[in-house]
Amino acid sequence: MKIGIIRFPGSNCDRDVYKVIKSSGGEVEYVWWSKDDLSYLDGIVIPGGFSYGDYLRAGAIASITPVIEGIKSLVKEEIPVLGICNGAQILAETGLVPGIFTVNKNSKFICQWEDLKVKTNRTPFTKHYKKNEIIKMPIAHAEGRYFNQNIESLENQDQIVLQFADNNPNGSLNRITGVCDESGLICAIMPHPERASNKLLGCEDGLKFFKGML
Repeated sequence: MKIGIIRFPGSNCDRDVYKVIKSSGGEVEYVWWSKDDLSYLDGIVIPGGFSYGDYLRAGAIASITPVIEGIKSLVKEEIPVLGICNGAQILAETGLVPGIFTVNKNSKFICQWEDLKVKTNRTPFTKHYKKNEIIKMPIAHAEGRYFNQNIESLENQDQIVLQFADNNPNGSLNRITGVCDESGLICAIMPHPERASNKLLGCEDGLKFFKGML
């Protein structure tokens, strides 16, 4: 299975994701923002970072680059897409997942480990977890506060992927920190599973996100 890792000016978690997918048995390729033909790929990961310096707002400029058109074409072919942190913000900006990720309630950059609840295991990325399982992953963002005007629809259609278990560090609506589209194939999460995929990093709870995708 060949996974494309999207690179924008300002991406900084691309190598971490590359290493995790490679060590999990996947074939990996870096894909620059200017490429619009992704038809040869079997999956996409948009990693974290600060695409285009987060000017305007996080993910706004990246959402109108040529590679997004390639991703949208893959979505029509039911190819899995995972957006992590800045990648989640980009997916929200494009409308591929519902809601927005906006400035943290305390207006500060937050970098810390958090306990998370897996709210659905119907996505490729969460299928190896139990529903409502508590896992641990780090967050690192200044614009991760989730908001959606139609929260009831999200709950009814099982589109909430991750919630903060106890804490609500950024003020997200209903402690939501990960959502998916209606199909479950497009997943946007603010926590970093690639930073929780090796015992040397202190935890392997995030590894199943990539093994499930593969």
